Amino acid sequence: MATSVRRTTLTLPTAPLGPENPLPALRLPREVHRVDETTRAALPADMARQTAYGPLRSVLPVRLRDGYGRRRAPAGLDALVIENDRLRVTVLPGLGGRVHSLHHKPTGRELLYRNPVVQPADFALNGAWFSGGIEWNIGATGHTTLACAPLHAARVPAPDGGEMVRLWEWERLRDLPFQVDLWLPGDSDFLYVGVRIRNPHHRPAPVYWWSNIAVPETEGTRVLAPADAAWHFGYSRTLRHVPVPEWDGADRTYPLRGAYPADYFYDLPEGARPWIASLDEEGRGLVQTSTDLLRGRKLFLWGAGPGGRRWQRWLTEPGTGGYAEIQAGLARTQLEHVPLEAGEEFAWLEAYGPLAADPAAVHGEDWAAARREVESRLESAAPRAAVAAAYAAWRPYADAEPGERLATGSGWGALEVERGGYRLPGTPFDPDTLGEQQEPWRRLLRTGAFPPWEADEPLTDPGCSLVSPPWRDLLEAAPSTAAAEYHLGVAQWHAGDRAQAARSWERSLRWAETPWALRCLAVADTVAGHPARAADRLLRAMDLVLAAAPPPAEVGVGVGASPGAGVDVDVDVDGAPGPHGRPARVPAAATAGVGALDAGGARGAGTPAHAPARAGGGHDAGATGAGVPSGAPGEVGIAPVAPAPPAGFAYPAATEAAEAALGRETVTALLAAGRAGEALTVLGTLRPAVRERGRFRLLTAQALLARGDAAAARAIFDEGFEVADLREGDEALSETWYAIAERLVAGDGGAVTEDVRERARAEHPLPERYEFRMRPA
Repeated sequence: MATSVRRTTLTLPTAPLGPENPLPALRLPREVHRVDETTRAALPADMARQTAYGPLRSVLPVRLRDGYGRRRAPAGLDALVIENDRLRVTVLPGLGGRVHSLHHKPTGRELLYRNPVVQPADFALNGAWFSGGIEWNIGATGHTTLACAPLHAARVPAPDGGEMVRLWEWERLRDLPFQVDLWLPGDSDFLYVGVRIRNPHHRPAPVYWWSNIAVPETEGTRVLAPADAAWHFGYSRTLRHVPVPEWDGADRTYPLRGAYPADYFYDLPEGARPWIASLDEEGRGLVQTSTDLLRGRKLFLWGAGPGGRRWQRWLTEPGTGGYAEIQAGLARTQLEHVPLEAGEEFAWLEAYGPLAADPAAVHGEDWAAARREVESRLESAAPRAAVAAAYAAWRPYADAEPGERLATGSGWGALEVERGGYRLPGTPFDPDTLGEQQEPWRRLLRTGAFPPWEADEPLTDPGCSLVSPPWRDLLEAAPSTAAAEYHLGVAQWHAGDRAQAARSWERSLRWAETPWALRCLAVADTVAGHPARAADRLLRAMDLVLAAAPPPAEVGVGVGASPGAGVDVDVDVDGAPGPHGRPARVPAAATAGVGALDAGGARGAGTPAHAPARAGGGHDAGATGAGVPSGAPGEVGIAPVAPAPPAGFAYPAATEAAEAALGRETVTALLAAGRAGEALTVLGTLRPAVRERGRFRLLTAQALLARGDAAAARAIFDEGFEVADLREGDEALSETWYAIAERLVAGDGGAVTEDVRERARAEHPLPERYEFRMRPA
């Protein structure tokens, strides 16, 4: 049959992504994929240079996606199916263009690990990511920010006279357009993937690309690549050159023979054909190869230890088999970025298909013989010359204009094309893709003024920020308003100009007091080493958000009741509780001495008598600063609780997202400032839907422990909770568990000695449900 392309709907149990986090990501999350200067100094010169090139300051302008949970329900996902007599390829354009399935029809084999659910977890650079299939990682070290985002998709002519599917988007971390062309020739067992990344700017850009292929993992799975050595990187952040296949007493080409998660970046010899294969005990599986530009090959394994196994179960349904990842990239390791010169492009072709080899050779003790067997079978199935010829045939079609649109991505590419006037044949970013998020920036572009926040807008979302130099220049020239100064501060912070950023946020506060500028200044205070002031600013920001949309009153929740279900928490605060036993406001110290939004008290209404000037002034690290009360933290003030909403009423998702995002940062800041009682009070003010999330149960346990109530903290763990947005490599669960255990063993006021620590680990073993450690304890 000729190759066909069709739309369909794939129904999978799916945990909804939830709304975006409205707070700009001013700092990177804890990043586990970096090496220190000592390690870098020992690397080959080109690798050392590329590991130091183009590190991210933050994931701006991209927003964090951390609003998902773990309740899955069947959902219909838009899918594209590319099919011939040999292969059926299923693609999810709304989830990063993920290739969900690669089904080989003659053998009936699924070549990929196909996750039966879509369960987001905090693995992407901006949060939400899910396992399985083939993903296209672009931007910077890690899983792409587009992992759960829609891409543009359309039919385009294929070199063999048929059709192929083009996926494309504007990658926002590096401001680079890219495309992925999925071409399945009519009689082919191999899916060809043509990739192009373009730099339309007048400056070089750091580029990162790794195609990530999830493959089924069993005791008999072996991963093979043309290398005798690899760069090993573990979650202890060490990069070392190790032999392949045997190292440290085990054959590391079998993913289940390692104890902990690890990366093996294969050191391919110069001129060797780049390929990687995952084959089962029968010598069957998937092989990936490419033209030479895509030089890197990697194995990621979860290992057989309890942490890796727990993560595997966390990402899918119970009873699902495990997986490993085989990957292909532009550099030798994923710690590197490669420069792409102004006006230039990177382009290559990949091939994915089935491979069957002699199992005795594949699993024999002679590594060189095993590699030769696989490479010989690959050469028969997809000759190196044929892949090069397919690349040459594809290149003229990379500029072919798309035909029928199959899916629509974001409007950010259209906005950048409008601003920069770029000509990008083959990847149109049409004006009809522009939407509400882009509109304020389009108005800035056309009028020179950023639209002000309206006085009657709810305090739920400040809007997306843009941070590249051209947009920063436009904001610098725009009339000063609360909104313009806020977004300018975000752009200045991203550029590394922290002092100017703080000045801009202070000017924003003088125009109108908003939680957004207060929170940004709190981040600046934290970085500058002023935790108490940061906590005060965040308390005031929380008060503004809660006052704008009071959470539903609930009997028994708040002061004197448990911020975590079923656990008694006795918060020592002054003042009587409001109706239903729930405090309506956060500690009054945060609200005292802060100017009103305007003379009438409405946010954004009116104009200051004298507009704040951008020149002069400044953010004095030792001064109180705008939006922060002077003096020590005061007593908790209790205001009347707003009437409960009608039965069945639900606040908008954006309102809940704002409360959750600010609540998490506020409680964390209070704990860092040694103010556990206030942290517990804030937890009590949160609406139940937020307070009962696993993240806030963990924060409650940490606050109780900090206040000296280890038994109550332990009770929360014993009751059980799940932190849906637990980040890759985060050991907060195990660290908090053992800190509680140590305090229980030591007793009130007792010293935590080495003997106490040993007893705590022996008497209070970490339950399996909290075991997510990815490195030796």
